Amino acid sequence: MDKSTAVADYNDLGVELAPPQQEAVKPNTRRVAFRTSGRRHGPVTRLVSPSDVGERIKPFVFLDHAVIAPTGKPLFGIHPHSGIATLTVVLSGSTAYEDSTGEKGQIVPGGLEWMKAGNGVWHDGGVLPGDTLRAFQLWIALPAAQENAPPESQYIAPSAVQEDGPVRVILGRFGGMRSPIRAPEGINYLHVGLQDGQRWRYTPPAGHSVAWLSIDQGRLQASETIEAGQLAVFDESGGAIELQADGATSFVIGSAIKHPHPLVLGNYSVHTSAEALARGEAEIRRIGQRLQAEGRL
Repeated sequence: MDKSTAVADYNDLGVELAPPQQEAVKPNTRRVAFRTSGRRHGPVTRLVSPSDVGERIKPFVFLDHAVIAPTGKPLFGIHPHSGIATLTVVLSGSTAYEDSTGEKGQIVPGGLEWMKAGNGVWHDGGVLPGDTLRAFQLWIALPAAQENAPPESQYIAPSAVQEDGPVRVILGRFGGMRSPIRAPEGINYLHVGLQDGQRWRYTPPAGHSVAWLSIDQGRLQASETIEAGQLAVFDESGGAIELQADGATSFVIGSAIKHPHPLVLGNYSVHTSAEALARGEAEIRRIGQRLQAEGRL
């Protein structure tokens, strides 16, 4: 994807390219490169897709922000994936999940569900009665050594999510805390809650040139203002990220070593090569035939 195509794709997502800075930014501090409000589909806003912003911030290749009132109806219906891992962070409300590995359960507020699709898996989910569901769902492109491995699911209870001050460690490490999720190395993903006026500085680990954040509620001041519902991508540098909350603010922030492979896309899959994609899609078809024979499709 050349530069002109990339800019067009970002503009299609409602991206606001960062304007020239009016105020001095501290040395070694990352600036916001652009912001987007994504595309809204009913109660779900798609902030990142593999064919647009995901190309820039890979291994983070997809991000949905959901605010869904319970209706008793299925959320998306059962569908497949391969080559990626999906990670659901529930901030309020509750959701049910089930996948073709036999795992099923409920994700309550503060809980996490990690589903490493690997060579292929089908999954389903729905909003449970009670409070409005507020959640982020992230896709992570798997390394070549894992993209066609057997699938694996993990449910992480809220009490198992380690905290360091205002930070809950979803993936990777922060301070002295570490996520219990068995994720690829070189990726951090944090949920942060700040009070009005509170400052917070995030220094990504060495090599984490990719960095972004998305706000669930509130507002942040960085090199420019980031509003609730927006995704902000920072410049690719070795600098820190300086933030100040404007009102009580809840957001997720990710950083990583950049995924070195091209993104080879299927309908529900992201792989590093056409051969790996073909293997994943073949496994998806095989599982789909089994589910159909069982009356689940």
